[in-house]
Amino acid sequence: MSSLAFLVTELQSLASETRRKHPDVREAAEKSLAILRSSPEQATANLASDGPQSDDLLKPVFMGCATKNAKVVAISLGSLQRLIALKAVPHSAVPRIISTMSDCMNQGVDIQLRILQTLLSLITNFPAIHGDLLGEALLLCFKLQESRIAVVSSTAAATLRQLVMFVFDKVVDEDRRDESDEIHLSEIILPNGDTARLTPSAQDAFSIFEDLCLLANSEKPKFLHLEVLRKTFALELIESVLTNYHDIFRKHTELLLLLQHHLCPLVLKALSDRPSFPLTLRSTRVVFLLLKQFSSELKTEAEVFLMLLIRIIGSDSDSSSSAPPAQSTDSIPHLPGVRPLWVRVLAVEIMRGLCSDAELMRNVWDRYDSEETGSKVFSTLVTALKRLITEKPALLGSCSQIYGLGVSAAPDSGSSYGLDVGGVAGMVANAASATVSGMVGMMGSEAGLSVQGSAMKLQCIDQLDKADSPPIPESYIYLLGVQCLVSLCEGFASFVGPLYNSIMVQRPRSAGEPVIRAPPALDLSSLPQDESTTKQLRTVHNMVESGWPALLAALSFLIATSLSDDLFVDVLSSYQAMTNVSGMLGLTTPRDAFFTSLAKFAVPTRVVSSLENYVEPQTPRTPGNTLSENLGLSGPPQPPGLSERNMACLKVFISSALFLAGSLGESWFNILEALQNADYVLTSKGAKSASNKRHTLSPGSTQTGRAVSMPVSQTSSQVHPPGTPRPTTPQPQTQSSRHPMLVDADPETLVNAIQRLFDASKNLDDRAFHDFVTALCKLSAAMVGMQSERSETLTVESESTDELPSNSPLLSPLSPASEAAHRRRVSGIHLPRTLRTGDFSIGKLGGVATLNIHRLIYRDPDVAWNVITSHLLSVIKYISAPSTIRVQAARVLDDVLIVVPRNLSTTGELQPKVQRRVLDVLAQQVIPDNNIPASPTDVELRRMGLETLHQILQTSGHTLVIGWEVIFGMLGSVCKPASAEVTSPLSPGAARHRLPPLGYASEKGYTSLVKIAFQSLTLVCDSLSQLSPEHLRLCITTLGQFGRQADTNIALTAAESLLWGVSDSIQAKRKDEDKEAEFSALWMFLLLEILGLCTDGRPEVRVGAIQTLFRTLQLYGATLSLSTWDECIWKVTFPLLDSITSYLRQPSTQADQPTQAEQWDDSKVLALQSIGSIFHDFLTSKIIYLDTFENAWKTFVGHIKDSWLNDSPVISASAVRCLEKAVKALGSAEPELKDSVINALEVVWQACDEMGQAVVKKQLVTPLSTPDSQSLPRVYTQESLMAFVDAIRCTRTVFRTFDDHEWSLERLSRMMAILKDVLTYPHSPDFRPDIDAHSPVQTVVLEAIEGIDMSGPGVPSLLLRDLSEFSTLPFIAAFDVPGSQPPSKLASTSPRPVRDSQRRVTYIALSKKTMPLLVELFLRFKDDAAIYVDGTVEAIFSAYAIPIKMKYECPAPSKFGKDPPLWKTATTNFLRIVKESGAQIQSLGTNIPDERVEGIWRQIIETFRGGILADCSPADNFPLDVQESEENFDLALIASLEIDVVPHLGDLRVPDYVVSQLAKVLSQGSRLREADEYQPPSPTSLPDDSKRRSRSFDKVEKFGDGTIVLGTTEVGYFSPRERFSYWKRVAALSVPSLLNRCRTTLVSYVADEALRGTMPFPRIREEELLYVLRKLLELRLWPGILWAALSDSPTNYCIEQPPIEQSLEPSKLISDAVKRSAKAHLFHLYPVLSEIVATPRKTPTAWVMTHARKTASRDASNAAKPEEVRKSIAWNDVTSGAVDEARAIELDARAVVKECLKEIGREMGVVQ
Repeated sequence: MSSLAFLVTELQSLASETRRKHPDVREAAEKSLAILRSSPEQATANLASDGPQSDDLLKPVFMGCATKNAKVVAISLGSLQRLIALKAVPHSAVPRIISTMSDCMNQGVDIQLRILQTLLSLITNFPAIHGDLLGEALLLCFKLQESRIAVVSSTAAATLRQLVMFVFDKVVDEDRRDESDEIHLSEIILPNGDTARLTPSAQDAFSIFEDLCLLANSEKPKFLHLEVLRKTFALELIESVLTNYHDIFRKHTELLLLLQHHLCPLVLKALSDRPSFPLTLRSTRVVFLLLKQFSSELKTEAEVFLMLLIRIIGSDSDSSSSAPPAQSTDSIPHLPGVRPLWVRVLAVEIMRGLCSDAELMRNVWDRYDSEETGSKVFSTLVTALKRLITEKPALLGSCSQIYGLGVSAAPDSGSSYGLDVGGVAGMVANAASATVSGMVGMMGSEAGLSVQGSAMKLQCIDQLDKADSPPIPESYIYLLGVQCLVSLCEGFASFVGPLYNSIMVQRPRSAGEPVIRAPPALDLSSLPQDESTTKQLRTVHNMVESGWPALLAALSFLIATSLSDDLFVDVLSSYQAMTNVSGMLGLTTPRDAFFTSLAKFAVPTRVVSSLENYVEPQTPRTPGNTLSENLGLSGPPQPPGLSERNMACLKVFISSALFLAGSLGESWFNILEALQNADYVLTSKGAKSASNKRHTLSPGSTQTGRAVSMPVSQTSSQVHPPGTPRPTTPQPQTQSSRHPMLVDADPETLVNAIQRLFDASKNLDDRAFHDFVTALCKLSAAMVGMQSERSETLTVESESTDELPSNSPLLSPLSPASEAAHRRRVSGIHLPRTLRTGDFSIGKLGGVATLNIHRLIYRDPDVAWNVITSHLLSVIKYISAPSTIRVQAARVLDDVLIVVPRNLSTTGELQPKVQRRVLDVLAQQVIPDNNIPASPTDVELRRMGLETLHQILQTSGHTLVIGWEVIFGMLGSVCKPASAEVTSPLSPGAARHRLPPLGYASEKGYTSLVKIAFQSLTLVCDSLSQLSPEHLRLCITTLGQFGRQADTNIALTAAESLLWGVSDSIQAKRKDEDKEAEFSALWMFLLLEILGLCTDGRPEVRVGAIQTLFRTLQLYGATLSLSTWDECIWKVTFPLLDSITSYLRQPSTQADQPTQAEQWDDSKVLALQSIGSIFHDFLTSKIIYLDTFENAWKTFVGHIKDSWLNDSPVISASAVRCLEKAVKALGSAEPELKDSVINALEVVWQACDEMGQAVVKKQLVTPLSTPDSQSLPRVYTQESLMAFVDAIRCTRTVFRTFDDHEWSLERLSRMMAILKDVLTYPHSPDFRPDIDAHSPVQTVVLEAIEGIDMSGPGVPSLLLRDLSEFSTLPFIAAFDVPGSQPPSKLASTSPRPVRDSQRRVTYIALSKKTMPLLVELFLRFKDDAAIYVDGTVEAIFSAYAIPIKMKYECPAPSKFGKDPPLWKTATTNFLRIVKESGAQIQSLGTNIPDERVEGIWRQIIETFRGGILADCSPADNFPLDVQESEENFDLALIASLEIDVVPHLGDLRVPDYVVSQLAKVLSQGSRLREADEYQPPSPTSLPDDSKRRSRSFDKVEKFGDGTIVLGTTEVGYFSPRERFSYWKRVAALSVPSLLNRCRTTLVSYVADEALRGTMPFPRIREEELLYVLRKLLELRLWPGILWAALSDSPTNYCIEQPPIEQSLEPSKLISDAVKRSAKAHLFHLYPVLSEIVATPRKTPTAWVMTHARKTASRDASNAAKPEEVRKSIAWNDVTSGAVDEARAIELDARAVVKECLKEIGREMGVVQ
């Protein structure tokens, strides 16, 4: 819908509304509608041109407004607004329209708002409205603005603002169209009294702005007919005009005069009067605009405003302050003594916006500060800001991070960071540090400053809606101050940086000019002076030069406070900006001051000093401790280190130094010192852990916000001072969004950054590089001097304290001694406790020199070579310096000297100059000063120099054109002649109580010198073919000298390798016949030199020399003549052994120096081995043909024997091995040499015999039995004994080879005796386990025995006897290894008891081997009567008897295997021999004497006795299956006794006592219990024996042999033979023992039954009783056998007895006849049988089997019948199937006894 349609609608509404009450209005409206409907376009055009119908169209509007009806008026105003929008209102109607709206102004709110809308539309659509008409329209708005209705007032204010803006827009339009000539100009009077002609719009703008100023100042306006206007609103309008149309003011002088004469006094007065927040706020905003936009036009006013603001900023809100010294107080009104905080806040907010305008600040300087008489506005501003931020340090807090980790937060108030910046810089830096130090006590760790915690949501100057000041955070003003400072610094950097880059870096370069990577500072004098850029650069130069002290003080204070990360970064960026700007502009003093301060915070002094004393805690860390430490609850003290902020400062410090590297000049010294300390902290102990533990949640570190210096654009609704940040809600800052300065702040990154700074030295030009290197050397000299003083105080190194000469470089101006008076150094190095292990500067100097090696070679020496080398040599020769630093300097120098020749061209004139330069410097390091005593450090420095020489020879030796004499001079300077004792080592009579003195034995440091010099000499030895004989002789002598030096490796290499190489070279040249004699003499000279080293005091050298000596003989021995060999044998070989032996026999060697003695032992071992190899290789080809061979062989064997008798086991073993080699060599001799070989072997055997006697002697003593160990012979090791046995075997073997027969029995007996002594030698320290396998000695002994030819007479017996003895060794000769604990004697609980045999010599494996071997040999020689006659067989049985008797007490047969027990092995082999021996004895008959037969059978019975009566109690603990197995094995033994022994006992040559002994053994073995051995004490209440014996007992006692048997109720100890109780038959001579055994059982029962009463007997007792009774009932004797057994000669009467004498008395006659009966045993036991029958109580019973068949009558009862008792059988017969049918019955002892008595009756004929 168009505007015209809206107009029609509005008129229709008007006509409708006024139809009844206002018909005239309706008529006018309808008329207007008619006009519009007839021709709308023409009607609106007529209205705009003031046509005839204009009155008719506007009439209803005016008439409607005049009705005073609110609704009608509203419709009318709406119609009017539509007309105005259509521009259908003539200009002539504007006054009436304004008048009409004025009349309607008192209507309601809607009407007033409609008026404002209409008025705004009217003015904007009719630009021609000027002058009074415009004033009336504005007056209408002003009146409505005064309305108390908020919506009307605010709408009116907005309308006014738009109208005023429209007025000034028309001025802009006029100025743009420049139509002033065509427009009528009006004349006005200016504030200064002048007149001016202005265009209408300009006049309107002038009038409105003037009235606004007057109204704001409470004056009467000239244009607007207002009585009063709120000052705040007036100032807001003024601000809007100035904000949007400041360019118009600059073009129109009349407007500037208004600013100067009306506005400036107005706001100055407002700021000077009693502060009112709304008024002061708006005045301050206006002042900001004046300063921002019109400072150049209003120079004086701007100065006044600036100084006023500065004074407000600098004054405390609680007290007045005096005006700044440079300020003129005449032009500044008096400030009240007390101002609210918000006044200062407003001032600082305004100043923040000004400071962000770098150009404005430069203009301020140019206008005021640059003039000598002008106000120092900029300087005063910086001072005021500094005062502002430092006035309440407690509020800002103290940042503990900035002082480092692991140290107290408060710095030392009396110290400063000792970087000398000189003059003002030093004072300002110290003052800044003092400011910080003095305020630290006022700071609190809980306070802090951050955008989040300190800023306002809406800055104070933007809070126009507040009538009173809002709550302002106390720290907000200080945040503003920080932002001001940051803006100033960033303004400098943003201006200077691009210009510096374009002028110095990107400037056009001429052809061939290199790229400038490290440009110098700007030289303003060299730039065009007329250019504005140069002028502005000079302005910034002057600003920085003037304001840097205050800026430094403020920044140094701020950075130590508790700032948030973003503020800290801003402050640190300001530091960097000021440092870089100062450096770029060539301001040395402020640049160094900022570097000084920045270094102070980058590496706090307390961290350095605390780190020296820090000790890493030793408490182990646990997970709980770690958690507590992370929570901050507990934990060990944190090691000193750099915090995150320290590292950030260090990053900035390094970055600035790198940026300004080309212009630092002498300031490098200060920077390098700071980097030195930083490197020390970052790389020292605890630094890494400190960085890992640093507290990132420090005060202020969690507050985040965006950078405070970032400007915010303006908005249409609010006017913000340009450059001030728009308040926003801070967002949490994540790790990824952290500022780059806080990223990668770790020690490794910073150390790399420091290194990059030094790597950048290659980008410096020669002049800058010279300054850099000079500063590095100067710092090194200073630190070396300081540490030298400290080292002298602490006496770190006992070196000479002679001072350097006065012209020493260290005493030059580079030394700290010349500047210590005015230099305060707290670098953390000059501490009393420790010294640094190296100098930072020297280390970096080496890297710098390497990177710039081309400068050292191709540039003038004055650029870098002289500076670097002279300084390093000065440090090297400065004996008071710490040794580590001197060594470090030498290392750096050597690295440079090595690299230079490599990078040097091989041609040209420069080559000899550089080589001479290098060698001259190196010679100064290597060749010592004879006037100064050598210290260990001096030696080390020389060593390093020699090592450098070696590397030069390796890499560049082929290019050397000069300097060989210097090289040989350096090599020769390290060797000194050896002492007289060393040069004559072959003096065995000399008393030597210590090692032979070496060249430098007491000077440890010279070992390294000799070592590296020897390496260089080795390079020379690689070219021996080029040396003349004289040179070779000199080389041999030199190598000999090196062979006697203290360094063992060098001496060994000289003796073993290089001399060997020389020998090869000489032998190669001997092939030339013309030179053979000369080189032969030279080779002999070589041998003598080597021989001299063979007795060197060091074992390695001796070994190497001996090896070289004998390798030479072996290699060239085949080419030597016999005379030469004779000379080598007598002058080299034997003297060598004599010399070594002589030293070994010294008491001091054996007692005081055991290790040394062992080393000499090794040397003699090697000598013996080598000699053995020589004899083995050349004995039959060379040595045996010598005329002196016999003497040589005896001497050789004598040395072997002497070593065996007197030397250590190691030597004795090697000596015998050497002898073995020689004997084996004899075996390969030609047959024609048989006599010589036999004689030589005889000499060997005699020596072996004597050596075997020595073994026996050494068995008789214990080496540790007496403290005087020297008086005892040495013990033999198993290796020695093995070697000895092998030598004997070899000797016997070679003897048989040449003599073709075995040794005699006498010699074999002696050999076996020796072998037995060797086998049982108890003192060897190296016994090996011999349970599962033979020990090496046992193995070789058995091999030696197996190799003996047994065909000779007596040899089998000899071997059998000795082997029998060997088999008994585990039981009679086992022993603990010397020095070990004996094994515990525990009872065997298993078939194979485990013993601790690892530390015990057991001979078990030997016994297991010899037991079956004896059987084999016996079976082999069983037909030989000699082994029976000489007692060999008895010895064999005796050997087997020992383990059989021990049985379960035998040691375990194996440790890891499952071998049968030794007693079983012995029993098995014993039974094999017994089985054969009985028959062989009978077959040999009389060839064996009777006494031998008796001895053999006696030993056999004794062996069986041991097996039968052995202790079997351990078997009770075995499993049942094992027990059964053991029983079966024992039954096999009994079976063998019955089968293989008993049939042969009938031989008349077997004595009776032997057979009786067997019976007794069987009787004793059949006992089931040992009641006699277990007799508990009777109670004291029992009567004595005579009273307690029963009547029945008395009868028993009278029976038999009268043995008294005491009864007992004890069970007794049952023998484990229970399962062996079924033996049945015994030989005839065993009847007495059998009857005694049966009688014992029966009598014991009778005696015990009387005491036990009704208490039952144990089962085994009952079974024993019944078994004896049953067997007695079954037993039938040979007639007369008992009579013979009881006679004096049982053997004579066993076959036939004499007849019965009839003359005897009847009782004796009956007794004699009974003894001849087959049942004589029952008669013999009749008394006790009668006692059993008479027992009143029930007798024992047992279930047995019987042969009787089952019948119907017997099935009802199990009672035994008489015939069943006689026919009882054993259970085994039933189970084995021997009986087809049987019946179980219960057998009673009484019934069995009755049957026995019946048998007696039947025998006597009284019972049928």
